[in-house]
Amino acid sequence: MNDSMYDIAIIGGGPVGAALALALRASPLKVCVLESRPAKAPSTDARALAISYGSRLLLERLGVWDKLQDVSAIRAIHISQKQSFGRALLRAEELNVPELGYVLPYPALQDALTDALPAPGAGSDIHTIYGASVTHLAGKAGHAVIGYRLDGAEHELSARLAVVADGGKLLAEQYPPEIHDYGQSALITHVTCVAPRVGTAFERFTSQGPLALLPYKDGYEIVWTAPHQRAQDMLGWTDAQFLSELHSHFGDRVGEFLTVGNRTCFPLGLKKAPQQTPMPHVALLGNAAQTLHPVAGQGFNMGLRDAWELAQEIRDAQTLGTNEMLAAYRSRRRLDREAGIRFTDSLVRLFSNDLSLLSAARAASLTALDCLPFAKKFVAKRMMFGANG
Repeated sequence: MNDSMYDIAIIGGGPVGAALALALRASPLKVCVLESRPAKAPSTDARALAISYGSRLLLERLGVWDKLQDVSAIRAIHISQKQSFGRALLRAEELNVPELGYVLPYPALQDALTDALPAPGAGSDIHTIYGASVTHLAGKAGHAVIGYRLDGAEHELSARLAVVADGGKLLAEQYPPEIHDYGQSALITHVTCVAPRVGTAFERFTSQGPLALLPYKDGYEIVWTAPHQRAQDMLGWTDAQFLSELHSHFGDRVGEFLTVGNRTCFPLGLKKAPQQTPMPHVALLGNAAQTLHPVAGQGFNMGLRDAWELAQEIRDAQTLGTNEMLAAYRSRRRLDREAGIRFTDSLVRLFSNDLSLLSAARAASLTALDCLPFAKKFVAKRMMFGANG
């Protein structure tokens, strides 16, 4: 049993946890990152990430944006509803920003953030322990205690503030999250087409769920939501059937679809931890605090804002992990967190049905959004910067 004391211990070295560590890099605090993956192990996550312009600004401050590879810009977002009139088009130039967002592979972001962390033994105040599987976490008077397994041996460390950024697995049994199953899964793949519209993303709402086409390299990364069983069936379609069904579902805006890559699928739901600070000297970040539906691409962007604002709260705190500090962090994140959850949840509930009255109202809303500059600015600002932007 090895007992060490840190100011901050971050459980999970994924993009959100690594971002918090980097945001604290120039502080006098002693920081530990506990990551279950072996050192330099490549990410196996096949997802593409939609990064907002606001997240780009944060990644620039963290010193990693220029290190990212294979990034495609989103300069316009076309929003429509299947089998209905009405559409809205958001353009970067109308909002006085160079881009609305970006598309890049999850592994590219993970690798850039991991590479920016100091190497083990580099003499930095940030100490990353790779291959550490956290087994328990408890809040005590004055500090948190973390137990973890490394190379078959049990270890323990203490921290004035423990930050859970592991996706929510560690405390799920002890503090069950609120869960809503949307009855949908998301199928993700890459497609090419005859007439790609460079820099334009598409969000198409249908009765079975939204379909997103995100511009990337020679085509689009698609996120196609469908009821669970249908999504599983789609995995087994031949390439020809998949491309034909996609064209029927999406329409002719980018011409005929030509090729499709490997397909993966995962269930969708809203998961919300009852408290961002569930016990003394403990805070939750990113998916550990809230897991959102991918519509409008808010999940990672909100997690990155969690990390950035927690870093600011840590710098401002007189004493780490106190009830006062944790209450200040909850207050700082409350508006953005609740607004982001309501925004994505409302989109799914309002647009994933074929009720005729709602269909007409949705079409009218899209038309109004397209015609009202202040409404466009409000929606785009929320998507780029969150409710606090």
